[in-house]
Formats: sequence, C-alpha cells, structure tokens
Amino acid sequence: MLLLAFDTATPAVTVALHDDFGVLAGSTRVDARRQGELLAPGIVDVLRAADRTRAELTDIAVGVGPGPYTGLRVGIVTALALGDALGIPVHGVCTLDALAYAAGRDGAVTGPFLAATDARRKEVYWARYDEAGARVAGPAVDRAGDLAEEVRALPAVGAGAALYASAFADARLPEHPDAAALAAFAVERLLGGGGLLAPEPLYLRRPDAQVPVGYKVVTPDGSGVRA
Repeated sequence: MLLLAFDTATPAVTVALHDDFGVLAGSTRVDARRQGELLAPGIVDVLRAADRTRAELTDIAVGVGPGPYTGLRVGIVTALALGDALGIPVHGVCTLDALAYAAGRDGAVTGPFLAATDARRKEVYWARYDEAGARVAGPAVDRAGDLAEEVRALPAVGAGAALYASAFADARLPEHPDAAALAAFAVERLLGGGGLLAPEPLYLRRPDAQVPVGYKVVTPDGSGVRA
C-alpha cells in the first residue's frame, strides 16, 4: 500500500505519504486563505521527498471535515480528481477523528476527551472521544459556551479549544490536524478491515454564501425577470 493523505478542512494544509510501515514524508502549512494554492505543491513536494511518483499510489485518504465550504471543496475535489485519473480508491476521514488520533498517539490525552476546531461565527466543530480514542458523540457544531458543562470540563484538543479557552477547562495541543496522523489512521483502518467514510464533505450547516431572495434575472434581450 502507498497511501497519499491530505486535509484542508482547517487553516492547516497538510499532506503525508504512508506505506504499510509508516510515514515516508509529510508537509504542513497553516494558511486559511491559500488552501487552493498550497495543496498541489504540497503533494508534489511530499512525493518528491519520498522519491515516489503518483503512478505508484494505491489509495488516497482525504479529510472530509467538518469544516468551511471552501476549504473542504479544495481537498475533496483534488482527491476525487486524482483518484479518477489514477484509477485508485478515495477514502474519507473525519478531520476530528484524525486530530483525536494524533492526540492519542502523542500522549496528549489518556482518558475521555474532546476535539474541537474553529467553525467561525463564534462556534466550534466538535466531537467527543472515549479513553480508547473512539468517537462517542458528534461531529456537531455549536457555540463553545453552549456545550454541556460535563463536555467542556473534558480535556480538549484543537484550535477551537485554544480559541475559546475560557469555555474549556483544559485546552491542549495539537492545535491543527496532521496528515501523518490522518494517513496512519486510514492505513490502520484499511488493513484492519474497519472501513472509512465516503469522500463526501461534512458541512454540518449551510454555507455563508446564499442566493439572495427576490434577485433579478437579466435575459439576453435586456428585460428583467423577478425570481
């Protein structure tokens, strides 16, 4: 297996390459405004660093959020296009699951905990995990202060917890997802027969951009039609 993994559901544009034994190369850049510019060069750099080519890939794993519309679209469309061009399967991974996996791998948490990323609008995307790192609630989107007190009392990893530290009793690193963890999580699931998600976005809410009500459609002859 040679699996390419990447995630653009948060400000971190992160890419990694993993075979059956471990991560061969990885790259992470944090820039919420440049996912579309950074992802393709990141993939090229990681393949070059590992001395591998796209033709050698057997699988792609992509973070499917939850996250903002634009960031998710960049990653998922890229994954689907690559998978189609190479004729290889594309697997989805919940971004919060990858963040939680990294936290457990790095020893940041040892008991039940929360993973939370910034959802903007003063909200967080969050999910709850047990001591083994299995998701037991979420993903969901809420204002940090509206979460139940027993949830906010848990150790919490992710940028959402750091941003609203006053709402969470124990905010911890990591702050952003890491494609190395996403790749390891995906390979572990695939080799163990656990299965992964479809490569479809977890938006959890409607996009910020909306079609205005009562907009005017202009026809070729210059006349206007009120929708």
